[in-house]
Amino acid sequence: MTNAAAPVADSTRNWVDTRAPLWARPYLRLSRFDRPIGWWLLLLPCWWSAALASGVAGDLHGLGAVIALFFIGAVVMRGAGCTWNDITDRDLDARVERTRSRPIPSGQVSVAQAAIFLVVQALVGLAVLVLFNRFAIVVGISSLVIVAVYPFMKRITYWPQLTLGLAFSWGALMGFAVILGRIDATALVLYAGSIAWVIGYDTIYAHQDAEDDILVGIKSTALLFGDRTRTALTVFFTVAVVLIGIALGLAGSRWWAWTGLAAFAAHLAWQVRALDIKDAALCLRLFKSNRDAGLLLFFGLLADAVLRSS
Repeated sequence: MTNAAAPVADSTRNWVDTRAPLWARPYLRLSRFDRPIGWWLLLLPCWWSAALASGVAGDLHGLGAVIALFFIGAVVMRGAGCTWNDITDRDLDARVERTRSRPIPSGQVSVAQAAIFLVVQALVGLAVLVLFNRFAIVVGISSLVIVAVYPFMKRITYWPQLTLGLAFSWGALMGFAVILGRIDATALVLYAGSIAWVIGYDTIYAHQDAEDDILVGIKSTALLFGDRTRTALTVFFTVAVVLIGIALGLAGSRWWAWTGLAAFAAHLAWQVRALDIKDAALCLRLFKSNRDAGLLLFFGLLADAVLRSS
């Protein structure tokens, strides 16, 4: 067994590596507690949807609790998803330089231990979900099908980012399900816009591993687009902004929401201009910056909801 204190290859020497108890470190790495960007990107469409639905309702009652519960749910379910991904990808991870030191391929955690940890995280997520209405519970559980198949898509298609988009954007439906008890055209268009956003930012992320992916036979939009990535990102980010704008129009949003969307669009445009697919460190930095892009949109939607409820 590898020393549990040993960090993964691309560690940033975060709190998990330096302060967490030794026994807990492999499990925290399995769920990526040392890499919060993942749960941020899962959480933001949830928050967009909750704020937009509250604006439609003209009522902020319960919004604070929903925002908090979405936060808890996103953290634990992102952890469960990463654990499932590491279980299914353990052989592939062992062949890639950046991932071979992850807890399972490095021997820090057995597959059985990881599976038990996965169940524990899923049960916490379920405990959050059952606090919502029955319709929202059904919608939330339905997402598990997409989460389950995602790790296998990179083996059969150059579009695994599309499946990731379907999973990571599910929160765009959840806010409407929780706040309004329905999924309407506004929610579906917001969902579609979020999917386009996810495809864009995860294409940037995938360029870090492009060379290793070719060697082990993993497919991605980064490999599909190659030198045309900047053009592809322009298309996907433009589609994201247009679709989210349509959702705002359908929701009757006012100027604060549109200001947030404009700031979101400007941030995405900056990413496209700054991109250099040969610079892995820059790709990672641009990928992580999508948290800030998503927050700009959320704050605009939240301010709009506050004004519309007053």
